[in-house]
Amino acid sequence: MTHRLETTILTNLIHNENFSRKVLPFLKTDYFTSNEEVTIFEIIESYIIKYNNLPSKEAISIELSNLKNITEDEFKIAKRVLETLKADEKTDIEWLTDTTEKWCKDRAVHNAVLSGIKILDGKDKKHTPEAIPSILSDALAVSFDTHIGHDYLNQADDRFEYYHREEERLKFDLSYFNRITKGGIPPKTLNIALAGTGVGKSLFMCHVAASMIMQGRNVLYITLEMAEERIAERIDANLLDVTVDELYEMPKQYYDTKISKLKKKAHGQLIIKEYPTASAHAGHFKGLIDELALKKSFKPDIVFIDYLNICSSSRFKGGNISSYFYVKAIAEELRGLAVRNNLPIVSATQTTRTGYMSSDVGLEDTSESFGLPATADFMFALISNEDLEELNQMKVKQLKNRYNDPAVNRSFIVGVDRSKMRLYDVEQSAQNLSDGNQESEEQLNQPAGPRPAENVYDKFSDFKV
Repeated sequence: MTHRLETTILTNLIHNENFSRKVLPFLKTDYFTSNEEVTIFEIIESYIIKYNNLPSKEAISIELSNLKNITEDEFKIAKRVLETLKADEKTDIEWLTDTTEKWCKDRAVHNAVLSGIKILDGKDKKHTPEAIPSILSDALAVSFDTHIGHDYLNQADDRFEYYHREEERLKFDLSYFNRITKGGIPPKTLNIALAGTGVGKSLFMCHVAASMIMQGRNVLYITLEMAEERIAERIDANLLDVTVDELYEMPKQYYDTKISKLKKKAHGQLIIKEYPTASAHAGHFKGLIDELALKKSFKPDIVFIDYLNICSSSRFKGGNISSYFYVKAIAEELRGLAVRNNLPIVSATQTTRTGYMSSDVGLEDTSESFGLPATADFMFALISNEDLEELNQMKVKQLKNRYNDPAVNRSFIVGVDRSKMRLYDVEQSAQNLSDGNQESEEQLNQPAGPRPAENVYDKFSDFKV
């Protein structure tokens, strides 16, 4: 039997602990081409996981003898393979590690191509053809992670730089949202508003989109529920400071004058793209972003998707998978899109029927998928009731927050002008309607973001030079 790479890999898995610890997490059974090598690899892997030590050839031989699911011929061949696993002290482990990494990638790509053929032939009922690019991309991304952890004491300088690095964030024009996010939402994140039908999911996203344009940000607004014109209508009302009804009564000359003034103040661009409900997924959105860059030289700073539950998944057919995994897959794909394009994505999801009737929405009220909160970076509920509606207000409750402590300002109030599709800050007295978990009056009067440097340095006066 010739000494193939697979044999060399198996040999060093049992004779070289450094190599084994390095590569074992990245090896898969379907990378090996013979059933006997698969069997031996599974025994090695199981032994290391269970006993945290390398198995001897004798141990592998005994485990092999105890297997009930192989034939006599398979057993004999596996024994012959096992006998070839002899240590060679001349083997360059660095070379072998690099070679094994390339082999893993080659095998992953080979398997991905075969999977793609099965999908196209209709033999894989679980995946759609749209999943093929993702499968190939995952295969091409196979690599051994060279980072083995953060050296706490020796990388103290790195941490100090991290603590004092000013991360670019996209600011809200609502003070409490800036406070709870430490100054706005960072790139590579998925941010989700949870609300019942008609409460204000689209209103919230349209308002934030409008505010981003006025900050000079480029905005891509993807709608799967309403027509492009209806989204533009809401943003018109917000930015032109008129009611939706007035838009339909406004003379053309007056409208043109307002738009002309807006163009001088708004330095960002807005693109609104409509897709039919449940027809588009992250792959379509990626293609749209690439096409906009090519045809319009437009690169979004932030993307709004209205809304998550009516997107489709690039990996799964909705009818063949539970709602938990399906909605979680959509969320994961959207967050992947955010990471790929280095921007934040803002979307929304529906509450359950119980949550819609509740005045205190929680994560348990997430419609269809509890897996969604696990993927989102920032998630909050928009809550309305008759009392709040009379006051033209809406309650916001934090559900998950990777940017800050969600227990601080757990809930708060924002003003709502539904006729002009606007949200606004309210007087501090209105916050008494929230759950009372607020900062002190002195803290609330402080501007959002870091305090002036002189106040900070006072705390460390002993260290002044």
